[in-house]
Amino acid sequence: MSKRTTESIGKSSPEWDELEEWLRGSMQKLIQQVLEEEVTGFFGRAKSARRSEEDSNPGYRNGYAKPRKLTLSGGTIELRRPRVRNTDERFESRLLPLFAKRTAKVAELIPQLYLHGLSEGDFDLALRGLLGEDAPLSGATVARLKDRWNGELAQWRARRLDEQEVVYVWVDGVYVKAGFEREKAAVLVVIGALSDGSKTVLSIVPGYRESTESWSDVLRDLRDRGMNCPKLVVGDGHLGIWGALANVYPEAEEQRCWNHKIINVLDRLPKAHQEQAKLMLRSIPYAGSRAESERLKSVFAGWCRERSYDAAAETLERDWDRMVTFYDFPAEHWRHLRTTNVVESPFAALRLRTDAAKRFKRVDRAIAVIWKMLMVAESRFRRLKAPELMKDVHQGAIYKDGIIIESEPEKVAA
Repeated sequence: MSKRTTESIGKSSPEWDELEEWLRGSMQKLIQQVLEEEVTGFFGRAKSARRSEEDSNPGYRNGYAKPRKLTLSGGTIELRRPRVRNTDERFESRLLPLFAKRTAKVAELIPQLYLHGLSEGDFDLALRGLLGEDAPLSGATVARLKDRWNGELAQWRARRLDEQEVVYVWVDGVYVKAGFEREKAAVLVVIGALSDGSKTVLSIVPGYRESTESWSDVLRDLRDRGMNCPKLVVGDGHLGIWGALANVYPEAEEQRCWNHKIINVLDRLPKAHQEQAKLMLRSIPYAGSRAESERLKSVFAGWCRERSYDAAAETLERDWDRMVTFYDFPAEHWRHLRTTNVVESPFAALRLRTDAAKRFKRVDRAIAVIWKMLMVAESRFRRLKAPELMKDVHQGAIYKDGIIIESEPEKVAA
């Protein structure tokens, strides 16, 4: 390599090292220029230009307001807002709403960072690294922001649900340790699939051990705010939701989670046989029909009894009718209805966050943070497969082994 080439590389390296600073500086100049051009457009003349006789605007520039910092997702910059005087009409800048210390993008960034495990005290260091040394954010700022989330959460909980056509519902709970309380608090979460195929968080409230009483309160609140009776509810077989469902939405069909069922069955088997059993169990809910699923269940039960594992076979048999309810719905939706993965996926990150750091001082703050993180997760929810079928299900279409047999139930009844 030539000496000239080596020198060129040596000179270019500092430029790359300072790229982020250069980008922030360029962004600052650009926005400042836009502010200046707004004033020029307002007066119809450039800065320092004399006012002509035809000029009907008698005002003039009057320096700048106190410099303000603006934090963007790409960094923190400092701007000077031009001032005007003696004008017939008020000067309104289109960029003035940007003169907040935090933009919406940064506000969205905070719960995402928290979701990925950043503690409250770590925010200041992390955000300065992301947004520049002048980022006006600190742990105290984040704490105040979370207090504001409590108010937003209260408004969210009071919203009406009359216009949402809820078809499927998934339910689950997460336990949070808060402060010096002896017992963890259960956070009850309800996620629904609407008739357009989209998924939305319907409720998140603290409960007591996921009891029937707690779940009944959740469902009554949803009903009182206008939520229709869902066609199917998916949840863990041990939840108090099933007693609550009979109290509030008795017409709803029930589907037990296959992930939980498989774990419960495997717990009744010695480790030496769990791998073989797992392969057999996983094939059961993926059978193409209810009859084939029944046959595979019988094969597994026979395998268990040959080895005197009657408890495992009995565990699989328990609540069997509620394990295969998904066959009465479109085959395209089975992948969504066999398990509570719709809730478990966002909860995986929530559990990681709440289990790794016992920093919550009060349960209500824990609820507010988890709600905000679920709102972030909700923005990434994918629609169900074959969303065009959701309307049919909502209107009462009848399916057998995933295939529609009648779109008007009253005709079948006749």
